[in-house]
Amino acid sequence: MKLSKYFYYTKSVEDALEALQKSQGPRKILAGGTDLLLDLQQGRHPPIATLIDITNIPEMKMLEHRAREIFIGAAVPHRVITTSSTIRLHAEALAEASGLIGGPQVRNVATLGGNIAHALPAADGTIALMALDARAEIATIDGRRLVSLANLFKGPGQSVLDPDKDLLVGFYIAEKLPGQGSAFRRIMRPQGVAIAILNCAVWVQRAGSVIKDIRISIGPSGPTPRRLVEVEDALRGKHPDEDVIESAYQVLLERVNFRTSKHRATQAYRQEMAGVLLRETLHLAWKRAEA
Repeated sequence: MKLSKYFYYTKSVEDALEALQKSQGPRKILAGGTDLLLDLQQGRHPPIATLIDITNIPEMKMLEHRAREIFIGAAVPHRVITTSSTIRLHAEALAEASGLIGGPQVRNVATLGGNIAHALPAADGTIALMALDARAEIATIDGRRLVSLANLFKGPGQSVLDPDKDLLVGFYIAEKLPGQGSAFRRIMRPQGVAIAILNCAVWVQRAGSVIKDIRISIGPSGPTPRRLVEVEDALRGKHPDEDVIESAYQVLLERVNFRTSKHRATQAYRQEMAGVLLRETLHLAWKRAEA
């Protein structure tokens, strides 16, 4: 089965943008292709006239310090992220999330940008980046812009990216400072199906024995990835003992309408496990934030 009529191998961001502008549609950016190519082969994706390969654009494969931020190119594979000493130091949650995506062969080619661009409510990389308050860099022929990750999604499998104009270049996260830590945990089906029943990422900043600041994301907790701001408010300024975490968990149950999914789990199971994940992930992030 032919996957596309035209194939562009691009060597720069500008090259890829030109291909997007001039190629025949419908067109699609190809990064790792671990989801896209299977979807095309199995008829779950409409036919594509043009594939634009961005896997070897140097800028999009960078992982480096820039000022006081970490830049991760959209074409960086998960294997590189999870083994990076920089990510392990500054973004533990992302290193852990990338290490749980697929198996070793998938992580060798699947990219962080592809994980985010799919816009799924429980994508592991997305949930980790939400807690890390990441910003996405998007390029067009007219220039570049930075968008908060929270503003990148508009529905299940839908992002604000214009498939005919926008190229997701990479992501920025703040470097880790003393007293800060993050963690990611996930519950999967025991059969090894590569979808999460639930996942959770927490970033925390300590001030002595209390939580000075905190960011929490749990997926899926709605039609789009999001921060659980009300749960964060229930924890901020307090010591994370069992009573405080239990109160925050009750807020979570009030604010998140978990649903039953035949592919994932029942509503009741998810509600119960959300409390387990919140406790485990918060405790680990808190420990890592020890000055």
